Amino acid sequence: MKANPELHPLFFCIYLCIVRSDMKKSSKNRLTLHQQALFPKETLFDKIARAVCRSQTLPRKELYEAWEVAKRIRRHFRGGRIVDLACGHGLVSHILLLLDDTSPNALAVDTHIPENAKTLSQTLIKTWPRLKDRIFFRQMPLEQAELSSRDIVVSVHACGTLTDTVIEKALSARAKLAVLPCCHDLAACDTGGLEGWMDGPLAVDATRAFKLACKGYTVMTKKIPVEITPKNRLLMAYPNDGEST
Repeated sequence: MKANPELHPLFFCIYLCIVRSDMKKSSKNRLTLHQQALFPKETLFDKIARAVCRSQTLPRKELYEAWEVAKRIRRHFRGGRIVDLACGHGLVSHILLLLDDTSPNALAVDTHIPENAKTLSQTLIKTWPRLKDRIFFRQMPLEQAELSSRDIVVSVHACGTLTDTVIEKALSARAKLAVLPCCHDLAACDTGGLEGWMDGPLAVDATRAFKLACKGYTVMTKKIPVEITPKNRLLMAYPNDGEST
């Protein structure tokens, strides 16, 4: 059902109520031009949401995931180059720059960059011109990304052992880290022998946190709302020899 601007105001309000009632944050339905009216406020989130709607590139779930992860990262980590590994469309990179303009730029890396990632980026840059020439997409293996200790390494739902690759990259550079793991491969991921006390995916993430602590990192465990995704554990860490902000 498409919104008709010629509808009587009462009917249009009823239409919005019906659509809003089906606005599950976990929905994998792609946002389109017709959903812009569902984000009417002048908050940064609603402005980003309208831009994502105009780009017609992402499901609703990815919008909410990226926003919830990015705002939690910025509560603790300021400045620094953003390195978004397994970046997908790169929405997290854009939001992190919008939330803190002191980051110079963002490097978005994936083995396959979706064709419409450029469309999303151009739409966001058109809305916020200050993002121009600050987002760099690179299609290559994650292992080839060159990092420094000044970077903030992020990854949203890098599947299985890919999250471990991201963690290893951050550790090798002594960089700040924020990962939202998913698709835990219990046959390949290290459970630390904890699966007798807790479910397998939690054992994997607990072992990851312990590994970071053993490597001299301060660990912060967060969650994003479960109504967006049940894979909602956000693991953040920074080296003890550095600053969290």
